[in-house]
Amino acid sequence: MTSVSYLRPLKAAVALAAGLLLAACNTTGQGGGQSVAPMAAAPTISAEKFEADRRAILAMVGDYKVTFDFQETVPFVAGYSPKDRYVTGAHEMVRVIEDTGSFISLQHILVVGDGKEMPFMPIKHWRQDWQFEPTEIIDFIGANTWQKREVSAAERAGKWAQVVYQVDDAPRYAAVAAWDHTNGIASWTSPPSWRPLPRRDATKRDDYHAIIASNRHAITPNGWVHEQDNAKLILTGDAPQVLVHEIGVNSYTHFDDFETKLGTEYWEKTQGFWQAIRDEWTSLFANNDRVGLTIQGEPAEMYMQILGIATDVETGKSTTEAASKEALKVLTEYITTQPGAVADRLKGETVEGGEAYSSR
Repeated sequence: MTSVSYLRPLKAAVALAAGLLLAACNTTGQGGGQSVAPMAAAPTISAEKFEADRRAILAMVGDYKVTFDFQETVPFVAGYSPKDRYVTGAHEMVRVIEDTGSFISLQHILVVGDGKEMPFMPIKHWRQDWQFEPTEIIDFIGANTWQKREVSAAERAGKWAQVVYQVDDAPRYAAVAAWDHTNGIASWTSPPSWRPLPRRDATKRDDYHAIIASNRHAITPNGWVHEQDNAKLILTGDAPQVLVHEIGVNSYTHFDDFETKLGTEYWEKTQGFWQAIRDEWTSLFANNDRVGLTIQGEPAEMYMQILGIATDVETGKSTTEAASKEALKVLTEYITTQPGAVADRLKGETVEGGEAYSSR
């Protein structure tokens, strides 16, 4: 997922959009995310296994000190040298925003600042949705394009889809796998799946275009860990080419000595706004097999506007209804339901826009 290296520019942009900088930002919100696809008709695991899976997913809820640690390892292109290790940290809240039994949506909220040189403030971070036995998911296929894919009965049997979303609730990546509870560990390990570049790379480099990642979420005595086995992929040649391998370890350690009240208040004030944004993305994929952005690279110009509008709701500058309408208009500028071929989009040869997409 995106790193927190964007916090300073994000702080500035949110402050600008709101007209101020928050001088000061463990409840469960209701009415949250929408499932990407309905659950299959008949579960194929025991009630005990199903409940164990749910407990593992819900164990990720809480307040954490987080460490993001990434290291490139083996190069596969002549002349390329692995980059220096990347390590950063944050304080993060994880809250349930919807739980229907077979669908659980977990929203991450960062709380940044030290209360001195940088005021405390909340920032909406990524979201992870868990759907039991989904009939379809959203696959990232490159060039800021996602495609809906049917999941066969064999592939989904007894398994959960994890779908991960960007800070503005745009999709990022998805995979389907089973939770495993052997050897005293509850863990979920995905098959390799594609995802966009993380912000730590997207804002600084253009020598690769996608990541093929295997992810493992495991519950630990002190919280949980998200381990990644990544291959950075070049897509502009005759065939995809791995540039370099990378390992990542994101450690979430229980910690509540930070301003969690600010995150809670932020979500209470803005959850209706974010519901409208989620509903729009759900509608897009319900009615289209493929959706893309009209811009390439890190879509900061889109999500900074959406985050700024959310801050207007938080500070009372705008109502949920007015802000939602404004944000949906922003989405129409950056979303196309008729994206061209990935290779053409990466070369900038695709003409997209016009009236390909209009919000409800």
